[in-house]
Amino acid sequence: MSVRYIDSKKTFLLQTRNSAYQMKISEYGYLLHLYYGERLEDEDLGYLIQMQDRGFSPNPNEAGNDRTFSLDVLPQEFSSDGSCDYRLSSIEVKNGDGSYAFVGKVVRHEIYAGKYTLAGLPSLRPSGQDTVDTLEIWLQDEATQLTAVLSYCVFEEKDVITRTVRVVNQSPETIYLNRLMSMTMDFMDSDYDFIHLDGRHTMEREFHRDPLHYGIQTIGSFRGASSHQHNPFAVLCEHQANEDYGRCYGFSFVYSGNFVCKVEKDQYDQMRIIMGIHPKHFSYQLKPGESFAAPEVVLAYSGKGLTHLTHLYHNIYRNNLCQSPYVKEARPILINSWEAAYFDFDEKKILDIAREAVDMGVEMLVLDDGWFGNRNDDSAALGDWDVNTEKLPRGLTGLSEEIHAMGLKFGLWIEPEMVSENSELYRRHPDWCLQMPRRQPSRGRYQLVLDLSRSDVRDYIVTSINEVLDSTKIEYVKWDMNRFITDAWSIIAEKEKQGEIYHRYILGLYDIMDRIILTHPEILFCGCSGGGGRFDPGMLYYQPQIWCSDNTDAVCRLKIQYGTTFVYPVSALESHVSVCPNHQTGRTVPIKTRGIAAMDGILGYELDSTCLTKAEKEICREQIGRYRKYYALITEGDYYRLTNPYEFAEYVAWEHVSQDKKEALLSLVLTERESNDAQRYVKAKGLIPQMHYRVEGMEGTFSGQLLMSAGLPVPSSLLQYEAVQYEIRAV
Repeated sequence: MSVRYIDSKKTFLLQTRNSAYQMKISEYGYLLHLYYGERLEDEDLGYLIQMQDRGFSPNPNEAGNDRTFSLDVLPQEFSSDGSCDYRLSSIEVKNGDGSYAFVGKVVRHEIYAGKYTLAGLPSLRPSGQDTVDTLEIWLQDEATQLTAVLSYCVFEEKDVITRTVRVVNQSPETIYLNRLMSMTMDFMDSDYDFIHLDGRHTMEREFHRDPLHYGIQTIGSFRGASSHQHNPFAVLCEHQANEDYGRCYGFSFVYSGNFVCKVEKDQYDQMRIIMGIHPKHFSYQLKPGESFAAPEVVLAYSGKGLTHLTHLYHNIYRNNLCQSPYVKEARPILINSWEAAYFDFDEKKILDIAREAVDMGVEMLVLDDGWFGNRNDDSAALGDWDVNTEKLPRGLTGLSEEIHAMGLKFGLWIEPEMVSENSELYRRHPDWCLQMPRRQPSRGRYQLVLDLSRSDVRDYIVTSINEVLDSTKIEYVKWDMNRFITDAWSIIAEKEKQGEIYHRYILGLYDIMDRIILTHPEILFCGCSGGGGRFDPGMLYYQPQIWCSDNTDAVCRLKIQYGTTFVYPVSALESHVSVCPNHQTGRTVPIKTRGIAAMDGILGYELDSTCLTKAEKEICREQIGRYRKYYALITEGDYYRLTNPYEFAEYVAWEHVSQDKKEALLSLVLTERESNDAQRYVKAKGLIPQMHYRVEGMEGTFSGQLLMSAGLPVPSSLLQYEAVQYEIRAV
């Protein structure tokens, strides 16, 4: 098995194909972290822990006068709280007697084939011939009997380990869980950089890399969603690590709500990283016998740089996360009505867009916001899921039938988690919103958030949306969420349980998605939250693709997509060609460049097809044909970032390489151009050095070694914002 316990050494050894993870039970029963890195066999790494008397670092009582044993300096798997360790804690508990303490010691463990389950939460699942083994370790507080069950699952061939924690209240008193990190990992050194993906609405997941310093560095979200501002993903890597070299550790949180990731460099140059649900306003009541399960963290280790780490995450998320059959199917090329018409449309306008889109080679028309209730702007009608017959006199059915008669598929926009104050639903059920007592609610986009912790609210949403989806032929749904949560208080929850509302909202959302998305496998669902405000593995569990950003400017997208690809596969990035000057930035970029940028994901169009020239439509048709030709290569191949747009200004380049390395597609956008400029070269990656290849548009053949070492000349004829693509194919 990939998990073993060596009783003579009290050591746990987890092994993937190329990595190893080792823990040890100390002499007093504490679980210590020894190692995570390159694969090892049975070596006992306990010798790495050197006991010393550290002043002002207390010792547990059972250590007697042994001043060398202190939890304040020892590397742990799950850090205690309220006793001896002053660093970041994995847990905070208010016990029945009012004390704040949890000191867990190993009382048992279990190893079994297969994967643990997380009821009500998305998580990775085995697929195909995966060898998957689970280790569970019970840590118990002797004073309270509160137990933390640490679960580890090893995906041996995929080179990935998952972690989660379940807390069980075995005491006779009610306790309050105020913090629970899904993962804690201690390192005996701290010469690392901290990589994280941050940003804002319309500029999500920008790449940031900072050296660790003394103290605590933090990313997280307290917005009720994973957020535009910070993504639930982090990398710790050596200072000298780059795309092709160095040790890199990845941490990805499979959750769509509030989260936190903190890294602490301590007084002795050690390092601790924790990741889990954000503890702010989190307080979960556990009565005797009740338990709480934390979401999952996906760990990956690469000794060969950031690119290899990317490949590990792309592989596991393509194959072991989303349940939709569309994960393995070619996605339709769509045109979306939003930037074409916003709220100003009727049936004729939509049909005209669809009719002209047929000439472009588009395969689906998606009707965006504005089709329901009294929805003529963003201030009304959310929650009223009946068709606006003034705009669509024949309803969705008549529109869908006519679009299908053109040979197109039909898609629809929904935002089921929200309600407008100017709506029939709000007038009937104002108590269904999250809102604080004795306070006026804060607003975002003229809408309030429905209380998904309530079963009656969830039932209404499920019934209403399923009625829409079952009323006519719909093949695609864009599931949006256009404001974050404030006023997180539920009118039906007891005051002792109000600290559970943020998490219960997310559990409620997952329940709704179970009952809508998983019951409609024939529909392709696309996630959205004002673009990329909820781009996380929890959403990808239900939806194989997510609208990457509301920013459709092709040049901005180069940075957005660059950061996103560090963890999320290209098959998850929905990216569209829009008009120029761009609606967000005013920038004008050639339509060829817009197409090449959008091909770095799931290609679509966000424009009014009736306004395109014949020549522009022909370019779109060529783009779609080329995308279809390389679809498998783009969505299933290995991904290489050839330049870093934050460090290299002249051009942005990336490459898709087939698994057998016999085919590649290299794309480049010229982002800076000066008069009488220097000649630039772009070097390929991922090819077989001894194999010879033909390069599109060039005579002769080239060895893989030459293409990777000397590279290809960037055409001197390219002007700023122009782009080029090269097919590279083995002879």
